[in-house]
Amino acid sequence: MSSAPGASSAPGASSTPGGGALLVVGDVVTDVVARHRGPLAVGTDTAASIRRLPGGAGANAACWAAYSGCRDVRLLGRVGADAAEWHERELAAHGVRPLLVVDEEAPTGTVICLVDAGAAAERTFLTDSGASLRLGPGDWEDALLDGVARMHLSGYLLFSEPSRALVVRAVAAARARGVPVSLDPASAGFLTGLGVDRFLPLVDGVDLLLPSRDEACLLTGLPDAADAAAKLSRQVPLVVVTQGADGALVARSGAVSARVPAPPAVPRDSTGAGDAFTGSFLAALLAGAGPQEAAAQGCRAGALAVARVGGRPPGPP
Repeated sequence: MSSAPGASSAPGASSTPGGGALLVVGDVVTDVVARHRGPLAVGTDTAASIRRLPGGAGANAACWAAYSGCRDVRLLGRVGADAAEWHERELAAHGVRPLLVVDEEAPTGTVICLVDAGAAAERTFLTDSGASLRLGPGDWEDALLDGVARMHLSGYLLFSEPSRALVVRAVAAARARGVPVSLDPASAGFLTGLGVDRFLPLVDGVDLLLPSRDEACLLTGLPDAADAAAKLSRQVPLVVVTQGADGALVARSGAVSARVPAPPAVPRDSTGAGDAFTGSFLAALLAGAGPQEAAAQGCRAGALAVARVGGRPPGPP
């Protein structure tokens, strides 16, 4: 496991000190973003603008947390030797302390992001998780929680057996130390494959769930996001459902307690918008904000994210 020197706050971050370190455990992948306009021309060429960028839901959220003012953000993830140094540099440049396990057998995960450059800038992912889902309990040390005020888990960890075992061990260690745990379910498509009945027991011990509207509806079987948020909050103490341009819902104790609007944005690429919300929301919580205020900050970050290409915040000059 290798790590960079102590993280520093990123450009544009708030000067308000956080209430302790944020440990993110999750995926680090390489995104290949292809922006095209209109439908793909099957069997022939479609003109596109293509960029290779650092990504991964866990890594993106960590970068947005640092950008949003959290002064000590750490990321535990697994990458292949093929791109380990590049990802370490990119994370450190965004103010994140990389704690990356280098896998000598599997390549770094790669995601092909097909982005329709039309009005909604909607994206479709082709995902090869590679080394990221080989993160396992052997990569965990309880000392990773030293100085940590909150641990956040990327839901992509739930989609492989080794990573699920890591989640169980990490949550148990966090609970033993009184460290609160949040989780982003990550992918409606992968959730369908895993099964709702398998997912819900895995979030036992999590105090904050951050699903998208589609994920919340899938997990509850309810068509309305507010009803889904309310139902989930009977199992998890705090549930915050992201709804894209419709903002976010905050739910507790079986009821929606706040509906937070999203600021207007001209979308270029929706990749990483949910990760931006998550990272900024967690940074605000650690700085002492309540859930509604934190959700408003998350919505602002999401609006900034969709106006950019790729899943990371603006970097250093």
